[in-house]
Amino acid sequence: MVQLGICAFRQGLTKDAHNALLDIQSSGRAKELLGQGLLLRSLQERNQEQEKVERRRQVPFHLHINLELLECVYLVSAMLLEIPYMAAHESDARRRMISKQFHHQLRVGERQPLLGPPESMREHVVAASKAMKMGDWKTCHSFIINEKMNGKVWDLFPEADKVRTMLVRKIQEESLRTYLFTYSSVYDSISMETLSDMFELDLPTVHSIISKMIINEELMASLDQPTQTVVMHRTEPTAQQNLALQLAEKLGSLVENNERVFDHKQGTYGGYFRDQKDGYRKNEGYLRRGAYRQQQSQTAY
Repeated sequence: MVQLGICAFRQGLTKDAHNALLDIQSSGRAKELLGQGLLLRSLQERNQEQEKVERRRQVPFHLHINLELLECVYLVSAMLLEIPYMAAHESDARRRMISKQFHHQLRVGERQPLLGPPESMREHVVAASKAMKMGDWKTCHSFIINEKMNGKVWDLFPEADKVRTMLVRKIQEESLRTYLFTYSSVYDSISMETLSDMFELDLPTVHSIISKMIINEELMASLDQPTQTVVMHRTEPTAQQNLALQLAEKLGSLVENNERVFDHKQGTYGGYFRDQKDGYRKNEGYLRRGAYRQQQSQTAY
């Protein structure tokens, strides 16, 4: 499954690569699951017989998969999926996470008090993600493909130049999508030729990407073919309107919770007084009907 994910990544199928690698990367036990070693904590939990069985399942060293390469492929795939999604649903309080591990790395990067030049592979991916959020594909490209990353990851691929070319293309396309999601509210219209120059993509590719966004209702706009421009429709709510909608949803849920608690209390205590009231109307005093029947049965004996 891991090899399928890596092969999908080499072919530019980032979504398939992410889905194939999701389970093994989210487990946090990739080394153990791939049979490339045993974790120290797992050794303490096993007896000698179980340890022998586990060691027989180990894969020979020459068949090992580089774990840093595996994690890098997963994080880069998650970046190419998650960053445009976050830009498209920036004001949506109910947006889902595509990759929890990727979000964890972003939070770790945000908690650092001092941000120096990235050193590890994870830091390079986090820095590239921040650049992609701004639509800056050149900075994103410089963090993903450089001498350090080439030595650690990309040079380990067969036909490494093709993989790097594919990555540059994907970064350009997803940065274009992120830019339109983020800054569409600023523009009344924008020329596709301008976008082509900004992201160094040919005009048919830009036209194809924007057309798919419009068809999928991700971008509320239309294409003006004679002038080759994208005309924004301005139907998306503003930031203040999104905040007002979120406030209305939270108030609605608060009212529902209060009503549920009130009904629960009424069901516990209100029902008691209701039963007493019914008994009083039948001249049975303030006893419950059940208690009154019990009293009658005792007098019958």
